[in-house]
Amino acid sequence: MSALFISDLHIDETRPAVLAGLQQLVDGEAATVDAFYILGDLVEVWVGDDDDGPVAASIRDALTAASRRCAVYVMHGNRDFLIGAQFAEHTGATLIEDPSVVEVDGNRVLLAHGDAYCTGDAEYQRMRAVFRSPAWQSEVLSSSIEERRALAASLRAKSIAANENKAANIMDVTPSSIRRAMDDAAVSLMVHGHTHRPGIHDLGGGRRRIVLGDWDRCGWKLRLDKGDPELTCFALTA
Repeated sequence: MSALFISDLHIDETRPAVLAGLQQLVDGEAATVDAFYILGDLVEVWVGDDDDGPVAASIRDALTAASRRCAVYVMHGNRDFLIGAQFAEHTGATLIEDPSVVEVDGNRVLLAHGDAYCTGDAEYQRMRAVFRSPAWQSEVLSSSIEERRALAASLRAKSIAANENKAANIMDVTPSSIRRAMDDAAVSLMVHGHTHRPGIHDLGGGRRRIVLGDWDRCGWKLRLDKGDPELTCFALTA
């Protein structure tokens, strides 16, 4: 089985080139793989499956097109944790847990968004637990879409301000948490995003950790097939 992986697109109305890049990736590569995995932060913010804005509609259209060509899997990140069953039903995608273990070409692979392993940032982990809780999500989704958009803007502003005062290493994964996760899952390969530090890391003992990049100066994709992993940065054009 061959698979394509992306994460951290952070699509919003101010970044049309990123949305265009997703559409181009679907058109050009979805039919060439068995599975297409989006490991979180597909959008800058998702206010609910009832979002009737043009960006949300375009994303649904792109993933619907992808699911006609291959199996599509979507994992929540720290921006799109309100993506739900209605979105999955509309697009034909399957929502998967963070983390999940999948099999690619006969090998077990641990997939994650990655933020759960940034254990040095205690403040972030506390907020992550709140945002991922069913009670908090249910309360938010019971409000109007206008109220949710206002809340999202407020939370985003607070996040930017908080991150400006944090050391860079605090916002990266903790090596011990990665080792523990791979041990628990009994895997030799892990793929995640979130940190915006793309690369293929040799952990020793036949283990590797592949970090997907964020879509900013280019788009990042990982292809796993019979050969070596292909982590590629490709141009984004509007």
